[in-house]
Amino acid sequence: MQPHYLLGIDGGGTQCRARLTDRQGRLLAESIGGPANVWSDYDAALTCVGQLTEQVFIQAGLTAEALAQTALVAGLAGANVASVQARLASWQPACAALQVVSDVEIACAGAHGGEPGAVFIIGTGSQGAAWDGERFTLLGGWGFALSDQGSGAELGRRALRLALLAHESIIPHGSLTRQLMAQFSDSPETMLLWTRTAVPADWARVVPQIFAAADAGDSHARELLQQTAADIGLMVRRLIALSSGPVALMGGVAAPIQRWLDEDIQVRLVMPQGDALSGALTLAQQLTPADYRSQAG
Repeated sequence: MQPHYLLGIDGGGTQCRARLTDRQGRLLAESIGGPANVWSDYDAALTCVGQLTEQVFIQAGLTAEALAQTALVAGLAGANVASVQARLASWQPACAALQVVSDVEIACAGAHGGEPGAVFIIGTGSQGAAWDGERFTLLGGWGFALSDQGSGAELGRRALRLALLAHESIIPHGSLTRQLMAQFSDSPETMLLWTRTAVPADWARVVPQIFAAADAGDSHARELLQQTAADIGLMVRRLIALSSGPVALMGGVAAPIQRWLDEDIQVRLVMPQGDALSGALTLAQQLTPADYRSQAG
């Protein structure tokens, strides 16, 4: 039985989004919530997904029972980790069909309308995917401690480390380093205590300040963005080698960092055709009868 509704979920390290359409693709409702990274906080991520699912059905004027007539594709940050995939097998929302992939896979599907191509997401974290028309090859996405090259969290961590170096007169202060230390009352101990509970999204909050400082000519900020651009270039060059199609950048860092990238990278980039949620809905539309559950009828 074909579902009446399609639900796409895009769960990232900073926020989670949901989009509900009918079978013909007409938008019925959208909603936004908090982080939904199933690796860093599995329970909170699925709670957020559940809340957003409930919200979009309410917004669309549908009862909870409509979920049983819905094909759901959830792209969740952290879902590429094998142990998390095993745990997600026990997640059984009462929908007609379910597919859980990583957020980078739905982003790639959305960026190229389901056609071959590659995408590199650079938001709070980072991850790349290349789609050759048959399967995805994923790059990165192993978390803030080990991976996330070119991400907002990594950029923020580098900036705060630089601010601490300047505070101790190891390197010269600049306007950016002074601003950052002022946020911690010019106290390394206050900064240290903050790191005990800081999550990647917290580290990434200083990113707008870094771009603003670079635009104002701050040398530290410019060096930080050059380092980030070099990291992005490293990942994108590998995606180019893997993909038979174009490459798109997505995520909150994608637009502001583009002018800092090497020219050979810039000429290979294309604008995404759609967002991650449109990719999730494309995948939902393509679910086969084998993906449907007995309760759908």
